[in-house]
Amino acid sequence: MNKSKKLLPLGSIVYLEEGTQKLVIVGRGAIFEDPETGEQVFADYMGALYPAGLQTNSTLFFQHENIDDVVFEGYHDDEEDRFLKVYHEWEENLKIPRKQID
Repeated sequence: MNKSKKLLPLGSIVYLEEGTQKLVIVGRGAIFEDPETGEQVFADYMGALYPAGLQTNSTLFFQHENIDDVVFEGYHDDEEDRFLKVYHEWEENLKIPRKQID
């Protein structure tokens, strides 16, 4: 993820491009097994349908550029700022490929 793009806080609610349901961001920097290739990849965000929340097999992975509209931005404090600094350093050194999500 480009540092110029602001990583949204947990609890943010978004619509994805061409999406019809709101998603709540429940994780960032998610590493998961790509079902298409079986390889480990990472995504900027992990989300769940809003207002239902986490359900078995309903977690969605997406990138910052897939977001069409931010409905609500989650809580942000000094701890969030510290997390973002560490996150960007982690991402710069990450050897796992970033999943291309269309």
